[in-house]
Amino acid sequence: MKTRQLGANGFDVSEVGLGCWQLGADWGSGVSREIGMEILTTAASHGVSFFDTADVYGAGRSEDLIGQFLKHHDGPPIRVATKFGRGPDVYPDGYTEEALRRGVEASRERLGVEALDLVQLHCIPTEVMRDGSIFDWLRRLQDEGAIRHFGASVETVEEGLICLAEEGLQSLQVIFNLFRQKLVTELFPQAQQKGVGIIVRLPLASGMLSGKFTPQTTFAADDHRNYNRDGAAFNVGETFAGLPFETGLALVEELKGMLPEGMTLAKMAQRWILDHPAVSTIIPGASAPDQIVRNTGVTDFAPLPAELHEALAAFYQAEVKDKIRGPY
Repeated sequence: MKTRQLGANGFDVSEVGLGCWQLGADWGSGVSREIGMEILTTAASHGVSFFDTADVYGAGRSEDLIGQFLKHHDGPPIRVATKFGRGPDVYPDGYTEEALRRGVEASRERLGVEALDLVQLHCIPTEVMRDGSIFDWLRRLQDEGAIRHFGASVETVEEGLICLAEEGLQSLQVIFNLFRQKLVTELFPQAQQKGVGIIVRLPLASGMLSGKFTPQTTFAADDHRNYNRDGAAFNVGETFAGLPFETGLALVEELKGMLPEGMTLAKMAQRWILDHPAVSTIIPGASAPDQIVRNTGVTDFAPLPAELHEALAAFYQAEVKDKIRGPY
């Protein structure tokens, strides 16, 4: 597994990390504690050194499971990023320094660490980012040693640019994939100039870019790929990258015709992301250990040819960008 540095003054992370929303077991088919521990163990054994979680994933269950894993992990160090800001006690208008301190302390306890490696603001309202007070609070916690670094998980280019203006920002977490390419020109250059690392969530667009879905594919009632298809619960961009399901299926068929020999659609989609030097790591989720093996294999592939990158950019401009829904 290759590594990259998360931000100019940050720490090394594996090119492929692990998104741990599924370990909260509060949507879809869920993951048992036993399978969750197996997922974490498999990830570590395949060189994954970066886990991304949040305090609201399973109301702390994901953090707790990672904390239990870390107690017994004796391999290379694992860096854990968590998030604050979407809990029912703070979202959308209850942000105070006290609430942040409570959240950080609870995450430290569940993860079993003295200091959190990285705390990210969790898609908080734009006006709270713009006010800036919450970044002052994060800097105080950093000075006190409760957190080592801070960043932000954002929904839009505008939010990313607001955060980039804040001193000490270590990372931005963004939705970036073959269906959402505008960050290449509208955000990544600024992040690189500031020395801010990029964490990419939804690299496979909620599984759409795995190429395995069909018009007959169904999802459980409590799976966001069912109930949030049109943004009924939260930003529609978090589900299928903001594309209508049927539209995404048609676009996937076009992409399959562009695959290099011997490469799956999922591999091409993830390799394409890693070919962008602004990106520090991608954090695909996994509901089974074998998915870890498939995801981490992408680092073995050489960068995609320049002509394929040009074709994929043209595909986005002509076929995709006007079909994206939601804040972007």
